[in-house]
Amino acid sequence: MRAVSAALTRLHVDPYIAAILCTVGIAAMIPARGGAAGVLDGTGTAAITLLFFFYGARLSTSEALSGLRHWRLHLAISSVTFVVFPALGVACSLVSPLREPLYVGVVFLCVLPSTVQSSITLTSIARGNEAGAICSASLSNLLGVVLTPVLVATLLTAGNGGFSLGSVGDITVRLLLPFLAGQAAQRWIGDHVRARRGLLSLYDRGVILLVVYTAFSQGVTTGVWSGLDPVEFGVLALVIAALLAIALGVAEALSRAGGFSAEDRVAILFCGSQKSLASGLPMATVLFGGAAVSTAVLPLMLYHQLQLLVCSWLAQRFAKRPEPAAEPVRAAA
Repeated sequence: MRAVSAALTRLHVDPYIAAILCTVGIAAMIPARGGAAGVLDGTGTAAITLLFFFYGARLSTSEALSGLRHWRLHLAISSVTFVVFPALGVACSLVSPLREPLYVGVVFLCVLPSTVQSSITLTSIARGNEAGAICSASLSNLLGVVLTPVLVATLLTAGNGGFSLGSVGDITVRLLLPFLAGQAAQRWIGDHVRARRGLLSLYDRGVILLVVYTAFSQGVTTGVWSGLDPVEFGVLALVIAALLAIALGVAEALSRAGGFSAEDRVAILFCGSQKSLASGLPMATVLFGGAAVSTAVLPLMLYHQLQLLVCSWLAQRFAKRPEPAAEPVRAAA
């Protein structure tokens, strides 16, 4: 297993993305049907609710709030995440020939919060403001629990791509309330949860693989994928690449116009351009009904892999930049 992981790393392929793609392949060949599909759907719902409880218990509210002192940095990152990206999603309807289900998926991608782990890791590799990235990524996910469903409700009409306004109520009950319950329980269990990040990460990824298998099984059994041809997939890939390029360009321009330090510019670049697969897949199962989930998450899966490839390369380049010159030491008079 380690040899396979090392080989994928050399090829710049995230092993986790490879696991997701394998899960998609299994769903294509052996989709869950009938009663088994119902059991998986119920299990996934319960697992996602518990996952967001753990998110609330793990995330240190005091740490996120204390970081608000650097409000200009957080405002810049949140502006890219929750203003620039949604505007780009709406623009896709004017300039791209994507069909409605895929366009819905692009809009959903654009309203998601930033990642936590990869954005912080990339900022650290690139010698950026790691503390600022931790606070901003945490704040982004706090805001995303509320803002993502609100933005989806605002940008997509009822019934579009399987979305309904009633889904906002579902996400409140199934995601927001468990998250708040975890925050409330943090004073008793927060340290224990944070001390077991490895186990929580395994559970997190296992839940997402379950969600992917269930969603893509529904897509196969209902024939959603039969209408997606290679040309349309290629157009989607170009749209995703354009979104990432524009987001990176806007983040860089915004950070320079704001007069931020080089370290802060790195944090804005990586936190602003990243989108969370961990938050996105569970949210999609709540916001979109039935087989529409499999189409809605396809743009997110493509974007996630591309952001890791491009941003890892950028982080390595930034890491090689020369250290700032030290101030000369003046001799005492």
